[in-house]
Amino acid sequence: MKAILQVDPAEAAPLWRQIEDGVRRLVATGGLAPGALMPSVRDLARELGVNPNTVVRAYQRLVEAGILTVRRGDGTYVSETPPGFSAAERLGLLREGALRFATTALSVGADLPEATTTLGTAWKALKPAPKGGQS
Repeated sequence: MKAILQVDPAEAAPLWRQIEDGVRRLVATGGLAPGALMPSVRDLARELGVNPNTVVRAYQRLVEAGILTVRRGDGTYVSETPPGFSAAERLGLLREGALRFATTALSVGADLPEATTTLGTAWKALKPAPKGGQS
């Protein structure tokens, strides 16, 4: 999983957040299919070069969010059904992510058109293609 999930200790975001965000991104884009077995905490910690407690924290938050499920004695899996969000929850999550993105854009000196273009490009790169090959 290291090839598709990476962390950067120099980044401002805590390592557990980077793992959490990376797994969320992989699930949202189809990089991790529903029902996929996740690496064990020890294996992922070893692959990423982080403390196992860092992976535990990310996994716990993902389980609480309904993105991962734990099967006692069997492992941690991507949820078969993605969590549903109310309009208020979705708006709150979008605002939180938008604030993080806007903070990053402003801190590197980007203006609104550049940030908007970058967001649009990222959206297109991450959005899974519709089934049947049509866009």
